[in-house]
Amino acid sequence: MKVQVLIGGVAYEVEVERNERDLIFTAGIPALPEMANPQSSVLATAATGSADVEADAGPRVSRSPVAGLVVKVHVHPGQQVRKDQLMLVLEAMKMETNVEAPMAGKITGVNVAPGDAVKVGQILLEFE
Repeated sequence: MKVQVLIGGVAYEVEVERNERDLIFTAGIPALPEMANPQSSVLATAATGSADVEADAGPRVSRSPVAGLVVKVHVHPGQQVRKDQLMLVLEAMKMETNVEAPMAGKITGVNVAPGDAVKVGQILLEFE
């Protein structure tokens, strides 16, 4: 039987086999935390939980888009970053994921170090 699965906004067609009794089993997939954006690591204000990026919305955070390990941190507190600048690299299932700055600003907190295990939605960096 063919089934269509939607992952990150992309539709995939998957062939599914039936078991000996011709029953179909389903597995629950945990949902991402409300604030997580599965398309990127761009997340939002700690205060509002909104994914909208506004100039005067207060301190901002960047959350992990995947569960994995921190490979490299490219920024430090007090550093100015530009929009889309590489801030850190995560590894999950032998694939690397770049976490980029969602906007220009100043790093106010780095909450992880290389080798740290992170969960989806965990706060990695804080900036203003």
